[in-house]
Amino acid sequence: MVNFKTIELGDKKAIDACLANNSYQSCDFCFANLFAWNCKFQTVFAIVNDTLFLQFRESDGQLYYMMPIGKMPLRKAFELLIEDASKKYIPFRMKGVSSVMWKQIEQEMPGMFHFIHDRNNDEYIYLTEKLINLSGKKLQSKRNHINRFKAENPDWTFSPITERAEVDECIRMLCEWEDLNAERADKTLRYDYIATKTMLDNFDALRLCGGYVRTNGKIVAFSIGEPVNEDTFVVHVEKAYSGVNGAYTIINQQFAEHCGADYKYINREEDMGFENLRKAKLSYYPDILLEEGTVILV
Repeated sequence: MVNFKTIELGDKKAIDACLANNSYQSCDFCFANLFAWNCKFQTVFAIVNDTLFLQFRESDGQLYYMMPIGKMPLRKAFELLIEDASKKYIPFRMKGVSSVMWKQIEQEMPGMFHFIHDRNNDEYIYLTEKLINLSGKKLQSKRNHINRFKAENPDWTFSPITERAEVDECIRMLCEWEDLNAERADKTLRYDYIATKTMLDNFDALRLCGGYVRTNGKIVAFSIGEPVNEDTFVVHVEKAYSGVNGAYTIINQQFAEHCGADYKYINREEDMGFENLRKAKLSYYPDILLEEGTVILV
């Protein structure tokens, strides 16, 4: 049986070491996401032979494994997890498996598993250059939103988060944003607030990148992210006041320009099945819609 334990802040160094050679673009393989979303998923981990194993609990109460990452051969790693599931008297289920991962699984263990696509967890990945320049007819409306924001807020500025006082100001904005959205809040939105606050509370320890837009002396939008591999930067958090025209559009563009420009791709994560979020992410025309799903034994 695999000796799983709860992810704590002090585990960052050990987990990052396993993720150092990660080639997947999936947002799940960032320590900050694993740690901050423990409020919902109760994620646990184990490291065996320099390989990271992860297990979490979904909202349906069922336990799922994640794709192992590290030096252990894939077949051996899967055998270890299948044995773990058997000893715990639970079915073997692996969630968050991208199309790239599935291809590797099928190549190593053909015919052993079945893949069930989960559209709500597909991740939206864009060329960074596209999000910065917003070129072309399809993105004309985004440029219009930004121009309107700049016209209505001539004193606007974008700044990277570098001081604790700026983090604290973002926390105050987050709390106000949460209050403004309380009427439509569901459990997922509440978890999103807790995860975001966890990232801000531990901003330096998690070594996150962040930036904010200020106008009229007040932060009206902020974003948080980090690289997931050598060519992909993940945006974990994007918050803006919906009452400020163009605030979401400009923080998206500015964060890409100032924090993600060194990476070819930007992963803006999944839409979780929220119609308005799906519409917003599709409106930027993703270059890659990274399919994800669940793998079960045949």
